[in-house]
Amino acid sequence: MVKITDLTLRDGHQSLIATRMRTRDMLPILEKMDEVGFYALEVWGGATFDACIRYLNEDPWERLREIKKRVKNTPLQMLLRGQNLVGYRHYPDDIVEKFVVKSIENGIDIIRIFDALNDIRNMEFAIKVAKKHDAHVQGAFCYTISPVHTIENFVELAKKLEELGCDSICIKDMAGLISPKDAYELIKSLKKELSIPVDLHSHTTSGMAPIAHYVACEAGVDILDTCFSAFAWGTSHPPTESIVASLKGTKYDTGLDLELLAEIGEYFRKVREKYRGLFSDHSQIVDVNVLVYQVPGGMLSNLVSQLKEQNALDKLEEVLKEVPRVREDLGYPPLVTPTSQIVGTQAVMNVLLGERYKVVLKEVKDYVKGLYGRPPAPIKPEIAKKILGDEKPIDVRPADLLEPEYEKMKMEAEKLGIVKKEEDILTYALFPQIAVKFLRGEIKEEPIPEPCREEKKEEGIPTEFRVEVDGEIYHVKVEPVGGYITEIKKAEAKKELKNAVKSPLQGLIVKIKVKVGDKVKKGDVIAVLEAMKMQNDINAPWDGVVKEILVSEGSSVNAGDPIMIIEP
Repeated sequence: MVKITDLTLRDGHQSLIATRMRTRDMLPILEKMDEVGFYALEVWGGATFDACIRYLNEDPWERLREIKKRVKNTPLQMLLRGQNLVGYRHYPDDIVEKFVVKSIENGIDIIRIFDALNDIRNMEFAIKVAKKHDAHVQGAFCYTISPVHTIENFVELAKKLEELGCDSICIKDMAGLISPKDAYELIKSLKKELSIPVDLHSHTTSGMAPIAHYVACEAGVDILDTCFSAFAWGTSHPPTESIVASLKGTKYDTGLDLELLAEIGEYFRKVREKYRGLFSDHSQIVDVNVLVYQVPGGMLSNLVSQLKEQNALDKLEEVLKEVPRVREDLGYPPLVTPTSQIVGTQAVMNVLLGERYKVVLKEVKDYVKGLYGRPPAPIKPEIAKKILGDEKPIDVRPADLLEPEYEKMKMEAEKLGIVKKEEDILTYALFPQIAVKFLRGEIKEEPIPEPCREEKKEEGIPTEFRVEVDGEIYHVKVEPVGGYITEIKKAEAKKELKNAVKSPLQGLIVKIKVKVGDKVKKGDVIAVLEAMKMQNDINAPWDGVVKEILVSEGSSVNAGDPIMIIEP
């Protein structure tokens, strides 16, 4: 008998509609889902926390409590990014401990813990805390393909996780790369070496996951991850109803009631209709590029978005070829948050600037320094030298370098007057900037977009909108006719300024590091540009004196815009 963990209320809508499902659309079906007999319901963690406070004006802690009130029999599961928790940086141990404890207190039974680099040092503390507080810990390793990611390597990782006290193991195939053959061999090997259950988690991006699921059963898998059909397929997961039906009458029969699943599936079809404006064609189809370029579906859509932002969508093919090269340079990190953003954005920079590593992301520098953890393979020495110079990377657990933060964050949050409960302190500690607005009630729930239809024309891409004015509905087409730069700006853009330092990308100037009259040396950081959701240092291209600063902090700039004059 194989057990099923349903991911619809976390990874299903995270994969297909950017984690936008509202709590009010989850609550009515929970009692029915609780009747099914799932091994677990994954309902929290991952991007749900960030999305709740940033876009939905919902308290993620309240969502968890409301779900727990209605789900009495089925364990609730969350995804935890090791030392990153549900954020995008490493947090000190005191924050990790408080967060894990509060997650359990608010209703989490199973915590799936992983690290983007499969660096167990980044998972160890969270595992220890969760075990101490009687949670079921599912240790996960990120499955990927590279010369250093072998079945033997994954089995050794799993054995170490079992030694740390993990109660089960998850093969986390976030890109849908696992083939049926490799799924069979890996699970056979794991079952031979482990005494704890094995869970297969695979996205359907490449189209192989349903077959991999079946052969996983033949290899002895204990748990399969699925989503209800309305939130399955594409960059999501195999459909719950189909997997249950496929195993019916075999020795792997899940024992779950197909009629009840069909009833729940009908509910989610209605929910899907409500959110259909958020579904994209790309996220719903099989994409073999994931096998060619090893780029997960979510990462691919992010690359497309970044290139659109830079008016360089024609460079997509070059970027897709550059991603595996950057990944090899950096020691073959698995492409999952946050390493997918780091590798992908650096690949975009390398292509747009016409020179590899001409500009290096701050996050890439931190990665090469070892601040994210130990890469699966050594970083290429010439790349490390180019990025770090003579600076040596760290060789300790990154969190060992972090000072405790909880008491400091508590004082700051209380001073800001945003604390009503202890969980608010953690919300602030994880996402300080957005949390202040959220906890003050300044965030508005974003509207659910209506589907729009796009038609290509020679002059541009008109987009049709439905607009309501004083209760009347109008259909409006908006069509670009030549950009938004004014004639004055066009004239200025043509004028070449002598000794001007130009912005390498379109973005936002978040920091100016110099002032007029300062002497700078070639390579000094003179400004910081936020582009493609990451911060990029702008370096002085020559020795000289700052004669004029043409932008201010908070200024938006286009690629090639002059930002300051440095006279040699």
